[in-house]
Amino acid sequence: MSDPAGEIHVREATVVDTLALVRFNECLALETENVRLDRTKVVAGVRAVLDDRHKGTYLVAERGGTVIGGLLITYEWSDWRNATFIWIQSVYVEPSHRRQGVFRRLFQAVLHIGESPAYCGVRLYMEDGNANARAAYGRVGLGYRGYVVLEGGDAVREAH
Repeated sequence: MSDPAGEIHVREATVVDTLALVRFNECLALETENVRLDRTKVVAGVRAVLDDRHKGTYLVAERGGTVIGGLLITYEWSDWRNATFIWIQSVYVEPSHRRQGVFRRLFQAVLHIGESPAYCGVRLYMEDGNANARAAYGRVGLGYRGYVVLEGGDAVREAH
């Protein structure tokens, strides 16, 4: 998908995008949680998704042939709705390209996928204190819908 001006192109990521996606994940963790990720784990995690569509799908945004942003789509089955939620994760846009419609284009691509009757909605989780992300997500119509994500167990904390 391209925007009308032809500046931002959104496509499904391929193995060629591995290092860009790894760097995006590393930058995201550092910016939002002040956490340095284990690069070996992140490379393996990104490649696991790229090698197995059942795990998810990465979308990347390009401008002038350069990858400038991306996100990960994963899926959650809803027995209540007999359909699948699309979850947006690992959203990152290069700082020099922020507030220029990059996330909006990525989100529009997700919504286009979500138009299929197989899907019942789009969800996203973010670091609670990330005001910039909250504002960006609000500008495209994402907002609090009454659910809270909870985590537990020492293994979750050790994942970083």
